[in-house]
Parts: sequence; C-alpha cells; structure tokens
Amino acid sequence: MNNSDQVDLRIAEVADAPAMLHVIHAAFGARPAVDPPAAALDETVESIQRRLAMAPGVIAEVDGEIVGCLLTSIHGVTGGLHRVSVLPGRRTRGVAAQMVRGAGEVLAELGAHRVELLCRKEFPETLKWWTDHGFRVLRPASLGQVMGIELPARVEVPTGEAMRELGHRLAELLQAGDVVVASGDLGAGKTTLTQGIGAGLDVEGPVISPTFVLSRVHASRSGGPALVHVDAYRLGSEAELFDLDLDLTLPESVTLVEWGAGLAEGLADSVLQIDITRSSDPDDETRVVHLMGFGPRWYEVDLHQLGKDN
Repeated sequence: MNNSDQVDLRIAEVADAPAMLHVIHAAFGARPAVDPPAAALDETVESIQRRLAMAPGVIAEVDGEIVGCLLTSIHGVTGGLHRVSVLPGRRTRGVAAQMVRGAGEVLAELGAHRVELLCRKEFPETLKWWTDHGFRVLRPASLGQVMGIELPARVEVPTGEAMRELGHRLAELLQAGDVVVASGDLGAGKTTLTQGIGAGLDVEGPVISPTFVLSRVHASRSGGPALVHVDAYRLGSEAELFDLDLDLTLPESVTLVEWGAGLAEGLADSVLQIDITRSSDPDDETRVVHLMGFGPRWYEVDLHQLGKDN
C-alpha cells in the first residue's frame, strides 16, 4: 500500500464468501503450522455463507480489492470475533485494527456489550497485538486463552436536562482518583454533562466551563471526592496539561478533562472516555453519548446500565 491508499470498510454480503475464503486461507496459511491446525483452514464457501446468514461479517477494501475480512457471532450481550484475516503483504495502515473497531460498532448496534475471541497459545505476538488494542485475557481455553473487551455504552440524550440527568447517574459510578475525558464539538453538551456530574457528586458550584482559567476545583459539600474540571481546548501538548499540577489533586478527586482526547490519557492507568455527538439537523437537540472505560478500574463496571430507562 502507498500513503494514498484508503481503507474502506463495509458489511459482507453472501456473494463475498469466495473472496473472503481466499483472504482467510491466505492469512492463516501464512502462519507457522500448529497442532491441531487452525480451524480457519477448514472453512469453505458454504461454511462462510452459513456464518454470514447468522451474523454480520466485515470486509476491508483498498481500491475495490478485498484485503481483509472477519466474521462475527452474537450470543446475548456477548459478541465474538472470528477469522480476523488480512492478506499477507497488506498488513499495514492498520487494516486489522480498523476492521476490529468496525466490527465492534456493528455488534454494539446489535445489542452486544462486550466482544470475545480465542487467541492461540502458540502466537504470543498475536496476544500482544490484542492487548495493545485494549483486549485483556479473560479465561484459559483448551487451545490458548479467551480475550475480551467491553464495547462502548451508547446513550441517546434528547435534551439538555436529560444530559444533566445522565451526568448525575454517572456520578454514582465515579470515585476518587477517576479520570474522565470528555470529547465532542462545540455545543455538544460536555459542560452540561459535567454540571450533572457535579450535582451528583454534591460539589460546590457553579460548574461552568473553565476555558480561561484552564481548571477549577469544586470541593465536596458532603465529604465525597472533589470535582476537578479542566478545559484542555487551548493546550497544545500533554506536557502543558501536566503543568497544571493535576497529580496533586488526582488521588482525592474526580478529574474531568474537556477536549482532553490525546492529551489526558496519561494521567492515570484507567480512564473513562466519553464522546458526545449531535445530529446534523440543527433543529434536533438529540445527542448520542458513547462511554468507554479503559484500564483495570473499569473492567467490572457496567456502563451500559446508564442507557437503561433513559
């Protein structure tokens, strides 16, 4: 691939089964031999067609050529990834990572809360790849280990008041030491969400965007964690963020950083990322909020509960 190559993702169709079989056999056939052999090598056009009839597949194309594919499954709230394959020689520009992200979005739309897959014990470099992309080992399996990742929780928010209510409910899950990174366009509702979090934490107010002072500390009125509200819009680097001496308040506070994507993830080993998008229709106030926890603090926290009865 050259630098101008664009990777395009799409949902697989039944007619794609022969091309997908070629990619799967090429990818798994290029791996070192293992005992027992990879089950992917036993796939046929018919078996792939049956899989596609039960759950979506994802295809990656470059200039109309299929260079990667994967299959999925879904059982209750658990989605599965299978036959994640990229043609040898095409494993650049993050084709596999883009397919995995795309599959996660598809499975989330189907109601999945998490994704699991089998990683063979013979391939430690593959385990590292999955770990580097947010997956963790869940349990041992006969041929290796099952790895998994939680999918973003998705909440539709129709009004500003509903956004404050979401923040209030989120505050019930937060505790001292938590770092929250909130992203979204101007006017998306980041500060409104933060106001709800402040109300839920029962901190002193008013909670307004700290655009000019960069950060504000809102002490608790009831002995809980303080809220440290940071606006990173005008910060140009992670170093400038660390110059705010947030490490001094982190242990006893909930630290929320607006515009912090790409800057604030290094503040702690666990981060809650929130992304807020709004409708392209200017008359539609609806916002969609995606929440994703990274790191051990969030492994067992069910963020999907925030979307219930909303």
